[in-house]
Amino acid sequence: MKKVLSGFIILFLIVGLAYAQARGNSAEAKALLDKAVVFYKANGPEKAIAAFNVPRGQFVNKDLFIFAMDMNGKILAHADFHWLGKNMMSMKDPDGKAFMKEMIDTAKTKGKGSVDYKWANPRTISPEKKSSYFEKVDGVILGCAYYK
Repeated sequence: MKKVLSGFIILFLIVGLAYAQARGNSAEAKALLDKAVVFYKANGPEKAIAAFNVPRGQFVNKDLFIFAMDMNGKILAHADFHWLGKNMMSMKDPDGKAFMKEMIDTAKTKGKGSVDYKWANPRTISPEKKSSYFEKVDGVILGCAYYK
């Protein structure tokens, strides 16, 4: 019985470690956003949005990806194609925080920033703390979020 229990504990630790390593962090999210901003400015919106929508492309790293939306909240690029074309302006997190509106308002007034909120982790299906870095470029908001 002890062998079985210790085997489960070791397996749990290995799976937990692999899961933790698959997550991007704050610095990686910021770096990916910076890369996306440079790419957008150099290549224009059409080519950039197409590149941001490539699964496992150059704008995906671990669980990090670039999203893009217009100034009204319409999603132009997202790793989950379900969100493409949807208006997220009224989206709220489980605590009722209108995080997308906050992101858009901040982009309009300051040009860039970050916002904290909760979002369902696709691996666990439970809401977790998340933070998005974002920057407005030519009327489009580019962002990258990471789980805290």
